[in-house]
Amino acid sequence: MELLRPRLLAVSEELGESELASLKFLSQEYVPLRKLEAIQNAQDLFEALREKGMIEAGNLSFLKELLYRISRIDLLVAHLGSSREEMERELKIPGRARVSAYRYLLFQLSEDVTKDELNYFKFLLGKELPKCRQNPETITMMLDIFIGMEKKGILGEDNLSILKRLCAEINISLLKKIEEYELNLIAALRRVFSKLHFAVAEHRDLTAEGMRKTVDTYRCEDHKDKDCFVCCILSHGKKGSVYGVDGQEVPIQELTTSFTGHNCCSLAGKPKVFFIQACQGESFQKGVPIETDSVEQDSSVETDARLQFDCIPAEADFLLGMATLQDYVSYRSRREGTWYIQALCQHLEYSCPRGEDILTILTAVNQEVSKKSCSQNAQKQMPQPSFTLRKKLIFPVN
Repeated sequence: MELLRPRLLAVSEELGESELASLKFLSQEYVPLRKLEAIQNAQDLFEALREKGMIEAGNLSFLKELLYRISRIDLLVAHLGSSREEMERELKIPGRARVSAYRYLLFQLSEDVTKDELNYFKFLLGKELPKCRQNPETITMMLDIFIGMEKKGILGEDNLSILKRLCAEINISLLKKIEEYELNLIAALRRVFSKLHFAVAEHRDLTAEGMRKTVDTYRCEDHKDKDCFVCCILSHGKKGSVYGVDGQEVPIQELTTSFTGHNCCSLAGKPKVFFIQACQGESFQKGVPIETDSVEQDSSVETDARLQFDCIPAEADFLLGMATLQDYVSYRSRREGTWYIQALCQHLEYSCPRGEDILTILTAVNQEVSKKSCSQNAQKQMPQPSFTLRKKLIFPVN
């Protein structure tokens, strides 16, 4: 640690007040907000991050990412021996980015807000955030607005509607950035599965009946020349069900059983994969401390996705990847998944070219999502895959 302190001191001495505020905001997933609010200098922030294991003598990746995010490439080069190009390569690797896409979005928005627009935000939020009305001079950055909105529960990874409404009224380009963020994950799904040689079709804003009709359409198709069927559902939900846009529920089992060997003969013996991004209840998961983390994986089944002519159970060859456990919430945008779908897309894109099977990939997704926390109250999320696959499933890229 003694060799590290001079480097941290050198970095801290070159950071301004607004940059410190930005670093504190981007660190909220790892340091409690109450503690962050008491920090007055970068040295104290680095010490708080060190206590949380985010800065270590042999691992400065998070500090490098923070400096990269706030565009202090000069400090990255001079004191940490890295570069913009190196960070761009690093952050493309699944699980390497520790600043959430949601928090980085807010930071980017704050950078684009002018002084006049900041005052307009304060005016429009006068009722929701009394401090904006009573002491507007104490709010000097858009990040202050975001923190206040999060404290009041009117802004979050799953709650962007008020912010979108305000941005639409104040600056339409800010709204477009939020919409691009929301669409990125659907685009990522399309990009990833196109690379994996799937014929991709997208169906948006379906009612419950629309979901049933869409599923029935694919159930009735002839899949004899296909090797696998994948269905991704991004919606709201409750235990065992997902909702259509009309608020009516559809049991997940109803959707999956449409493709059993009895109901869809041309998919018999072929993998049928469902990824469900939806809450499965209203409970919140809490984290527990552990000393070590070991996950053993069984990879003893041979690779093959061809149709088998043995007599097999009608329910064979299914994989159901749930964003969260039953009874618990998941963290998502209004229509697009966030933690789970983002991690899923990243690991599919990174690991499929390396020949890894889907269960190994989903284990890595579990690991990544389990590390994340909802910043205000340390709430967690644990995805849950379940399967009746009879063979290892690998998506070939070439």
